[in-house]
Amino acid sequence: MGRHIKFLVFIIGGFLTLLLSALPLSAQTTLTEQSKVAIDGIGPVRVGMTIAEAESSARVRFVSTGRLDNCYHIQPQRGPQGLNFMVISPHKEGPINREVDRIARVEVVSDRITTVSGAKIGDTEQRIKSLYPGQIRVTPHEYTFDRGGHYLTYIPKDARDRNYRLVFETLNNRVTIFRSGRLPEVEYIEGCA
Repeated sequence: MGRHIKFLVFIIGGFLTLLLSALPLSAQTTLTEQSKVAIDGIGPVRVGMTIAEAESSARVRFVSTGRLDNCYHIQPQRGPQGLNFMVISPHKEGPINREVDRIARVEVVSDRITTVSGAKIGDTEQRIKSLYPGQIRVTPHEYTFDRGGHYLTYIPKDARDRNYRLVFETLNNRVTIFRSGRLPEVEYIEGCA
């Protein structure tokens, strides 16, 4: 009888392992410094999620960093550091509504967080262009162009991603900050301001 129980435990364990490996990656992970930025989010957090959905998916609590009309930023309460999310609310005033307000973009200011392709803060403009060949539009930076600043904007080829962008800000040929998200918010120069 003991041999049958061991066999049954082995079969159930194998089945559970197979089941967990078949789940989407985002269903298995929390939001960490190892989470990768895509054009539509980072790790388990997707653009378009409400704050409540993002908290549930990422298994972290988000806190607000201040509100300006219907736009504000949140960040993970306990990390990873250097990661912010722009949130858009349908209401210009009132308290933050975790069930209604939605994430519009991801902002990265930490050199520990990378894109799915491996781009990060500190990379050269040439490296960004080589990671996304033929898909980078270079434009002058609004405030630092006179000192060599640019926006390097990744424009996806896939029609289903046409409303998303990945924007790298550079100074002296190096990435200083980057963000991803939906249009038009991902291209806002001063965040919510």
